[in-house]
Amino acid sequence: MSGSYLNLIGLALRAGKCTLGEDAIVRDIQKKKAKLVLIAEDTGKQTKKKLTDKCSFYDIPCYMVDDRETLSQAIGKAGRVAIAVLDQGFAKKLQSLLDESIRG
Repeated sequence: MSGSYLNLIGLALRAGKCTLGEDAIVRDIQKKKAKLVLIAEDTGKQTKKKLTDKCSFYDIPCYMVDDRETLSQAIGKAGRVAIAVLDQGFAKKLQSLLDESIRG
């Protein structure tokens, strides 16, 4: 995957436009606050299923990204497996970067 989306995640977090933690992310998905959810490839089956099911039910884009180590490093917090982006601008840009890296 391209590293440019990781820089953008870090920026979004510093801007206060991200939610971390499974319960908080689920809550933001249900309230339709989350605009995009990123899940690490090596997330546990149950967590992955719970988040992807919530995203599909509430029609929120969801992407599988690198491993938890890479994701955690991008935001400067250890052991993070999922991130919800709350800002539409950041979400759109991240989606275009992720779609580009999937295609390219």
